[in-house]
Amino acid sequence: MRKTALAPMMGSALFLLAACGSGDTPPAESETEADPAATEESTMAAGNNAPDAVVDAGPDRSDLAAVLDAEWRGDGADRDIWRHPAQTLEFLQVDPSSTVVEIWPGGGWYTDILAPWIDGNGGTFVAAHFPADTASDYQARSRASFIDRTADAGIYGDIELAGFSETGGLEIEPGSADTILTFRNVHNWMGGGWAETAFAEMFEGLRPGGTLGVVEHRLPSTREQDPMAGTGYVQQDYVIALAEEAGFEFVAASEINANPADTADHPRGVWTLPPVRRNPQPDSEAAADFDREAYDAIGESDRMTLLFRKPDADTPESGDAD
Repeated sequence: MRKTALAPMMGSALFLLAACGSGDTPPAESETEADPAATEESTMAAGNNAPDAVVDAGPDRSDLAAVLDAEWRGDGADRDIWRHPAQTLEFLQVDPSSTVVEIWPGGGWYTDILAPWIDGNGGTFVAAHFPADTASDYQARSRASFIDRTADAGIYGDIELAGFSETGGLEIEPGSADTILTFRNVHNWMGGGWAETAFAEMFEGLRPGGTLGVVEHRLPSTREQDPMAGTGYVQQDYVIALAEEAGFEFVAASEINANPADTADHPRGVWTLPPVRRNPQPDSEAAADFDREAYDAIGESDRMTLLFRKPDADTPESGDAD
């Protein structure tokens, strides 16, 4: 694990402002006589003899329900029906007043929820995105877009940015995270041949007793697992084995994000389904009878939701005497 100081994210502000300013026009004079004491109190509170201003403070970012309903989420909220963020974060025991790391947040779908909620509760949110020194143009653009998109501190707070990669590891201090979350990333690490390394890095980044939450596209146990996860689907037992090999204790699994309509057998893998919605190549055999509406009707993929814990420091190793 490479140890680097985390820096607050910088970038130009964008998206919707949580608060709106008021104009300089004083309220209209009342036909009834004003209470002098109330008028004096109001003037002193405003300062410089300015009239009281009515300011929309925006949603209460300490309240998860308010964050989920916030305007800055835009069309992203339409996907809650498939991703169940409130139930997922509850099951994964996320404490918004603690230090929470999101691994490879991508475009920031979950960051739109996590960063405001955690900042609103006094916690620390760390986005472990692609590394700053990546040689990949795609990764560099993705990281830059994420920084720009989440730059409004009035919404997201001061996000701490770290890197996560096979060569650079997880760029946080070992044992500094209370919770690490990763959403639909395991298949990417398998495809790159470093899933074992990824889980080992996350294990090292957590404090003893810290938790790891994993959501991943699920391959039925009756199907053969491709070690490269070329379809984007991974067997649940395979993910559990990866985590336990790294030293994690398996705590529980939830069916919160299950989708029984997903057969996990599609022409373009999981990316055939929403939200990516890839179609077969026009000249391919699969294109002949491909029905886009049928795949859209399935919805997003069937997903496992898993909770792991890093053993406490005083927990005996397996096989040790009591």
